Amino acid sequence: MQLVNQSKRMSKKAKNVSTAIAAASCALLGSSAQAEGDFWDFSKDWKFDTGFLYYGETDRVSAVEGVFSATHEPEFNDKFNFKVVLDSLTGASPSGAIAQPNSQTFTRPSGNGQYTAEAGEIPLDDTFRDTRLQMNAQWTKPAWENVTSSYGVHFSKEYDYLSLALNGSLAWDLNQKNSTFSAGLSYASDTYEPVGGIPDPLSSMVIDLGQFPTDQDFQDAFDATRIDSSDDRQTTDILLGWTQVINRSTIMQFNYSYSNVSGYLNDPFKVISLVDNGGIATDHIYENRPDSRTKHSFYWQTKHHFDESIMDVSVRYFTDDWGIKSQTVEYKHLFYIGDSSFIEPQFRYYSQTAADFYQPYLLDSAAVPEFASADIRLGEFTGVTLGLKYGWKTNAGNEMALRLSYYKQSAKDVLDSHPGVLNDLEIYPDMDAVFLQYTYSF
Repeated sequence: MQLVNQSKRMSKKAKNVSTAIAAASCALLGSSAQAEGDFWDFSKDWKFDTGFLYYGETDRVSAVEGVFSATHEPEFNDKFNFKVVLDSLTGASPSGAIAQPNSQTFTRPSGNGQYTAEAGEIPLDDTFRDTRLQMNAQWTKPAWENVTSSYGVHFSKEYDYLSLALNGSLAWDLNQKNSTFSAGLSYASDTYEPVGGIPDPLSSMVIDLGQFPTDQDFQDAFDATRIDSSDDRQTTDILLGWTQVINRSTIMQFNYSYSNVSGYLNDPFKVISLVDNGGIATDHIYENRPDSRTKHSFYWQTKHHFDESIMDVSVRYFTDDWGIKSQTVEYKHLFYIGDSSFIEPQFRYYSQTAADFYQPYLLDSAAVPEFASADIRLGEFTGVTLGLKYGWKTNAGNEMALRLSYYKQSAKDVLDSHPGVLNDLEIYPDMDAVFLQYTYSF
């Protein structure tokens, strides 16, 4: 979605808000390449976008990501895009276990070794490492008069995770192309192969505190908590969208998305603590989530072009059958600085309720529920992002941009009271993170 002021020599490329829907099959790509002899001639009609992102949480996870995107728009009005993303994550990730007034020992998810959380600290496994390679190919072309089609493939591979997806969409231009209705469908199949295997939900974490005579005895006890070496999940997404040109300076977009996920939805690395009436942890069990999830999302975005700036405001409402409801409000305003640069402040507010089965811990005196998770991502919290982007054109006419953002997440207590020592411990720590992003288009 884009607004262009003809008095300016510089335009702002807008995001594709329907990122879940797009792209093509290998057969289609192959036949089109043969039909157009100079398709792979990179001196003609190609545009390249590159980017670098650093993301760092205070004392937790940090990520470095590189992106390369190539877009070809030949004379016959087709559009092909190929994108590669490579990122690396390191640092400490919360396990879900509760903080205690004494130090705690935990077994690593792989079963190889243990780690210790000091007294009063949220248990974090500081050996978290992962590298992800993602590739996307997308083909957009006219289907028939006033209708555009888009098809695509997606591939993502991590050390213990594989995702494959196909997607496609149609867009109808109406009302002299002042209105556009779009509909899309995507299907993804994911496979998890965590090191150490899939833990048995709600089984106790085996910790070697000197009670196992040999390493093999410990390994046998650990293996008894595994149910398989891998598991799968499937995701079907449907997107319906309406884009409306209001006037020469204003454009709006409305989206509804439906998503159904089924299969293995647990996080194999997360546990939840059992505590006694004094708040002392007596056990740590592996989480268990429902094996299906249905999500609905409603999105509205408006862009308005003033004489010297562009306003971009959006609102998103999300709900699912796990009991989570969230609202997102984002405001960005791009201000031109002369004819070759701009600045863009950003504000984003996010809030969500907790999943029905979310608990920071469980009482060992009560029956363990069928579903339980202490993953803070399923808890109740708010998040605020403040950012500033600066972009400019080089002497050669290429585009560069640098964005710096700060994010603060604050969790909310879902319980009215806590037993014993937990009243003196931090159960819901805040989280701070910094984003630094650089992009270059040529």
